[in-house]
Amino acid sequence: MPLAGNGGYTVRRYTLDFDWRAPQTPFEAAATVSATATQPLSRFDLDFAGNALHHVTVDGAPATVRRDGDELVVTPARPIPRGRAFTVRVAYTADPTQRRHRDDAIQDYGWVPTPDGTVVCAQPDGARMIFPANDHPSLRAPVTFRITTPAGLSAVANGRLVGTVRRPGGRVRWTYDSEQPIAAQLVQLAIGKFTFVDSRGPRGLPVRDAVPDGLVAETEEYRALTPDHLAWLERRLGPYPFRRYGVLVGDTDLPVALETQSLSVVPRDDLLGDRVDAERNLVHELTHHWTGDSVAIRRWSDLWLSEGHARFYERLYSDEHGGVSLESAMRAAYEQHDQWRHDDGAPAEPTGATLFKVMRYDGSALVLYALREKVGEETFGRIERAWVTAYRGRAAGTRDFVALASRVAGEDLEPFLTAWLYGAHTPPMPGHPDWQVDPVED
Repeated sequence: MPLAGNGGYTVRRYTLDFDWRAPQTPFEAAATVSATATQPLSRFDLDFAGNALHHVTVDGAPATVRRDGDELVVTPARPIPRGRAFTVRVAYTADPTQRRHRDDAIQDYGWVPTPDGTVVCAQPDGARMIFPANDHPSLRAPVTFRITTPAGLSAVANGRLVGTVRRPGGRVRWTYDSEQPIAAQLVQLAIGKFTFVDSRGPRGLPVRDAVPDGLVAETEEYRALTPDHLAWLERRLGPYPFRRYGVLVGDTDLPVALETQSLSVVPRDDLLGDRVDAERNLVHELTHHWTGDSVAIRRWSDLWLSEGHARFYERLYSDEHGGVSLESAMRAAYEQHDQWRHDDGAPAEPTGATLFKVMRYDGSALVLYALREKVGEETFGRIERAWVTAYRGRAAGTRDFVALASRVAGEDLEPFLTAWLYGAHTPPMPGHPDWQVDPVED
């Protein structure tokens, strides 16, 4: 995704104002982007796609703008010197019917309709359909959400509910603060008839689920497991890295759940079926809050670090709680690994089209399993805790992981991990000389 993100400035905060009206109905919106120039700027770009643009100002003065695909090219009235703070305000009409499609696990993304509102699935590059942003997984900024809804509807977004204000006509403005910087792909805002269910996690961590009114009782059994999931992951990865957590139940036919920061969106069907499957999905999205949300990826080719870790701990939890054994799951992945390399690229070598194929999930979890088999469970555990601690709140990539793993293990793991992450063929699995890879079929 070579056009993702933009240079020349750093975003300090997004403030989003949404005047929601009705499902699948365009509404007025504005985004205020507070930024600092990292170089002299005669013009700059924002990632912005498809909405009806009204006007753009820079520091209150009208700016010249043009659309270039997904880029909004902004020329301020006066050039911005390096180091200068500036504010961009973009007024537009947002279209909650706007979605895009991928031929991988993501499928349809952007604005996702529900019977009485919407949820947002911005991963990987759908945030630009929601608001103008610097849309790259390594770039994060705090977000203030001000969402006005009709009477009888609620709004929910990442972070803390700051407060609600009554507006004329019975409308309500909901203000949320993300509390911590957030990547555009992990932004969540949802509107609907929600019940808020509060509980506590380890050490009193606030847990607030947002559940469509008609699904509260039916989803309670599996949602109530979140404190146990938090405790299980904290024993392996250390303290949960954000100030609060919750599950947003999506009353929609989403193909996958999504780790939107501090408020994972989980499709209703994931919470209405088999417990083993439900817990796999819940643990997967929660794991991402350590690896993918707190430790962000440097570039999209590092996605194996995010999805591989989430799938590894999902599989490990399932092994311990009535699901398929980790060894069986990894052996099955090993058998198919050469085929996945052929079809979708090695774990750290995706293309834009194969980004969310199975190689980035079970295929990348297999890399972590191979590392554990090579260095042993105790050393592997130290590598994992060091990874999420050293890079907490930062972006990191494949080179960073290889270097950290080598340092913690006390041996050069670069040749071993390079073969697993980039090789054309799957290496032998340490400790399992009998494991065989299936022949590749064109």
